[in-house]
Order: sequence, then C-alpha cells, then structure tokens
Amino acid sequence: MPNTAIAPQDLARFSRALPFWLSLGLIPLTWICAFVGGWSIALLPIVTWFLFSLLDAVLGLNLDNADLEASEDDMFWYRLVTLIWVPAQALTVFGLILYVPYAEHLGTAERVFLFMGVGVVTGTIGINYSHELMHQKNNLERWWADILLAMVLYSHFRSEHLLVHHRYVATPRDPVTARYNEGFHRFYPRVLRQSLVSAFRAEAQMLARKDLPWTDRRNPFFRYWALQSGFLLLALILGGMTGLLLFLVQAGVAIWQLELVNYIEHYGLTRKHLGDGKYEHVQPRHSWNAAHRASNWLLINLQRHSDHHYKPDRRFPVLQTYGTDQAPQLPYGYPVMTMAAMVPPLFKRIMNPRVRNWREMYYPEITDWHDYNKRRTPMPR
Repeated sequence: MPNTAIAPQDLARFSRALPFWLSLGLIPLTWICAFVGGWSIALLPIVTWFLFSLLDAVLGLNLDNADLEASEDDMFWYRLVTLIWVPAQALTVFGLILYVPYAEHLGTAERVFLFMGVGVVTGTIGINYSHELMHQKNNLERWWADILLAMVLYSHFRSEHLLVHHRYVATPRDPVTARYNEGFHRFYPRVLRQSLVSAFRAEAQMLARKDLPWTDRRNPFFRYWALQSGFLLLALILGGMTGLLLFLVQAGVAIWQLELVNYIEHYGLTRKHLGDGKYEHVQPRHSWNAAHRASNWLLINLQRHSDHHYKPDRRFPVLQTYGTDQAPQLPYGYPVMTMAAMVPPLFKRIMNPRVRNWREMYYPEITDWHDYNKRRTPMPR
C-alpha cells in the first residue's frame, strides 16, 4: 500500500521534480551517438531499455502519492519539462536529418541504426509526452501534442486515445485493449488498422452530431494531415531522399514502441458486461499498475496507468499509485515488460496467470470467460 502523502509545498520543490528531467539527457546522448558513430549508436536503446530496467531493480518501488490539492503552480517544474521537450526533439530530429546523410564517418547501416535509436527516443519519450499534453485543456499544450505526434506520423492517436480508448477501454469497441492470449505480433497489425478507422469515425460522428460533414474544416484530421505532410516535406528538403527515408525509419520505430506500451497496459483486462450493452464504469482495476521508481521517472508516471484511466484529467505529478487490493500490478516496469512482449510465449507465461488471478479476485461470479476472451460480448452503447 502507498506509504506517505507528498504535501503540495514539497511537491513544488525543483529537487522533487528533477528526476523527471532525466529524459532530457537523451538529447545530448543522441547527438554524441551521431558524432561518434560505431558502437556508440547502441547507447540509445541500451539506456532507455536496459539502464532503466537495472535502475528499477536497484531503486525499487515508489509508493508515495502526491496530495491531490496541489495546484498548477505547484506543478510548474513538472509541466516545464514536457514543454521544453517539444522544441528539443524537433531540433534533434531535423538537425540530424540535415547532418547524418552527409556525415562521411557514418556508413549506411550506422545511419539506419542511429535513426532506429532516435525512434526509440521519440516513441518512448516524445509520444509519452504528447499523451500528457493532449489531456490538458489549454491550446498550447494540445498543439505541442499534435506536433510531437506528427513527427512520428501518428497524429490520429490523439483522436483515438481521447474519443475511443478512454471511453471504451476494456470493452470490445476499444482496438487498443489487448485481448487475453493475443500475442503482440497479432495485436500490432490489428491495432494499426482498427485504431485509424475508429479515430476517423469518432471525429466524423462528433461532427455529424452538429449536422456537419466530415469534410468540415473543424475536423482535426485536416490539421493532422497538414502537419505530417509538412514534416515529410521538411525531411526531404533537409536531407534529400536519404533524410526522408531516415525520418520514416524513426517514425516506424516510434509507433512500434508506442503500441508495445499500449499492448501491456490493459492486456487481458475487461470491464464486466452488465447487460443490454452496458458496462461497468472504468475503475483502477481495469489497467495494469506499475510503481517502479526509475521507469516512472523516465515515463513521467505513465505506469500509474490505473489512476490515469480512473481520473484522466490529473497531471502526471499527482497520479496516484494503488495497492494490490485496488489494481493489478505488473511484475516489472515498462522497459522489461515491452521487451518481454516482443517474445509472446515469454510474455504469456508471465502475464496469463496474473490475468486469471485478476479474474478470480475481482469477478469470482463470472465462471465462463469465453465471450470476453473472444471479444464476443455486446458492443457498448
């Protein structure tokens, strides 16, 4: 169970926020990899995947919760890092596109692997920060979210996440909720296809409720397409065809990284069908929780996902962690779990028993899970 509450005046201290600034260290590291080349290119995945996994093992769990009375001013230093990241990522991605194709010390393989590493960074940090920003109410943060997503050619994620995933999570209508016993390599092509369709349909339905066609200028897909096209054109101008291809490589890896996280966040979890297309309200038990200290620093508390779905409007510094009596717990942080997800037999060996235990704990009255497993329960209204 959580140990202590963090008072607003303590939360507001820069020293308390400083660990969440660790992600900014990936920017100079990326440039060092580009300047040095060779073996150094491996440092980007090593740091994001393996170093933080090791730090989790050493530093353990953080079970402290911030006081929910904390104000926007108390969270200034936390908000600032997400805002700084946007121009820092843009300058890095497009600066490297200008530099790398003409860097004589880098061979073709080094250029490709470097931008795969950049994709790990833009997927692990950039998309995660866009997720935090898209949930906010002011226009600057929402625009910043759109810019980060356009840099990885996945702009529709905002519409899908806000209009579909949060509303229909753990029901058959949510493409992003991984089904019980569904391996990642089956989940990935399914979610790529279904999430784009569901995002576009959700925006079109919102406009239709106002008697407007999908072609109305208020459809955010026009903004998505314009931003993505602009970044593709910029990559082509700065780096030629090589720069464009490298940009596509980083975008592809970033999307892969995002969907790995989406896969593990709700794997095998379902909301109880109450009859007549009605489902129970979202509770902390419908997302996997992880209290691992270091990876939550890197991912700005994304692993406190149970609370994020329970209270989506909370900024990351005040997301709460839960004990095993309220939310299911991942055995490891996201870096380890996403690596395991790429090996489906290993992931299922780790997670399937936990899903079965979750069912026995929270829904002992349900004895036949076949329809839930196959997503054959009625579509939510």
